[in-house]
Amino acid sequence: MFKGKKILITGASSGIGEAIAIHFAALGADLILAARNQEALERVKNECKGAEAVDIVLLDLEQHDALFTTAKDIIKKHGHIDILINNAGISQRAFAMDLPFEFDQKLINIDLLGTIALTKAILPNMLERKSGNIVTITSMAGKFGTPLRSTYCAAKHGLHGFFDALRAEVSDEGIGVLLVCPGFIKTNVSINAFGPGGNKQGTMDEATGNGLEPSVVAQRIEKALRNKEEEIAVGGTKELFGLYAKRFAPGLLSKMIKKMKVV
Repeated sequence: MFKGKKILITGASSGIGEAIAIHFAALGADLILAARNQEALERVKNECKGAEAVDIVLLDLEQHDALFTTAKDIIKKHGHIDILINNAGISQRAFAMDLPFEFDQKLINIDLLGTIALTKAILPNMLERKSGNIVTITSMAGKFGTPLRSTYCAAKHGLHGFFDALRAEVSDEGIGVLLVCPGFIKTNVSINAFGPGGNKQGTMDEATGNGLEPSVVAQRIEKALRNKEEEIAVGGTKELFGLYAKRFAPGLLSKMIKKMKVV
């Protein structure tokens, strides 16, 4: 199913994006790895064994206008994109009142608007071909809010709204839309997150450090694409319990979140 498929992965320089790249390379995909760090992308490229081809693209989700130009160049070079995997983003580890508004804007510009912009830049090519899949990595924080993640939760909730609506719009055009909601995954997300004042937190959260391996997310995405699923959750028992509690016992979840440790 994936051999020779042209897959564009954002945030491919580390973490979940890196794991997705390595996983789909082993399935014989034709990869386009996108991120801001050239050196890190080169390292990941060398790890992509079995790929039909691996290309590298420098891409910054905060530069919205440039995304359309970059997407046009990618399509011109590769002809089309079969699967767009929206993975890049940044997180937050600060109370709402401790994060300056300029960093709220920055987070929304990257996680929400940057993802929307790139999707809109790639979507016309998929619509023209009446074929394609759009995979967006959101978060359990896109389903319920937790302390220290206020704007991050807002961005992730926004992704759910946008892509649920987009799915309904393009379902008859041969395009699949998959939302992926990870819980705690062992990546550098907490190290790079905006802390109080907007500075990088610089440390690994205990929960993140004890999270699932990124490869688990990659494996689950493959399965979801094969089964044409629309939304999946990948996490430990506590996160999955929170997901179901939000749906069936929101009052109980609210009480639990006020007391729970989320770092």
